[in-house]
Parts: sequence; structure tokens; C-alpha cells
Amino acid sequence: MYLARFSYDLLPVDRDRAMGFIRREVEAARAEGLNARLLVPLTRGEGGAALQFEVELTGLDQLETLRHRGGGGPGEENAGDWMRAFSEILLSPPGVEILRVDGGAAAPGSG
Repeated sequence: MYLARFSYDLLPVDRDRAMGFIRREVEAARAEGLNARLLVPLTRGEGGAALQFEVELTGLDQLETLRHRGGGGPGEENAGDWMRAFSEILLSPPGVEILRVDGGAAAPGSG
């Protein structure tokens, strides 16, 4: 399994609007059967993201589908409008991390 995490930098005044955009992305991912969530950092280091979107993927091919859908649910025609509106409030392009979830094999000598 993989985790894709998108980190967004924005002004505090735009936080509620950004949360609306990300919630829409969460709902669209869940409608496709993916486990997704909006992460709101309680503490933030210098240069840290204001908000994050995280989604679990079983394969990396799902990431490509997710990125092209861009906040629009299946069959939505205005995904490009959503992406443009969201990008207007971002201070920089989103940071993207792709992580592989470790299967958790036991360490030698444990158990």
C-alpha cells in the first residue's frame, strides 16, 4: 500500500476556502472507494504546510487517475475549474510525497 500526501501552503485568510476545496477532494476520492482524509496541522515548523490531503493507494497507477481528476468526482466536467480556483489561493505549488507503507515484518529475535 502507498500513501500520497499533498501539502498546501496558503495564507490564514484563505484557510476555510482551502479546506472546502480539500474536503471536496476527500469526498471524490472516497466515492471511488479510496481512504482519504484532510490533515490539519496543530503545530507547524517554518515552511510547513498549512493543510494536507492524504489518500491511501493500492497501486501507483491510482495516483495518476487521482491527479487528473483533480477534485472532481467521477463524471464531473468542471475539475479544471476546481483546480484553477484552488491554485489561485496557493502560495506555491503543492508539495507531493509518495510513501510506501511497510508490511511490518517482525525484526529478528522479536516475538
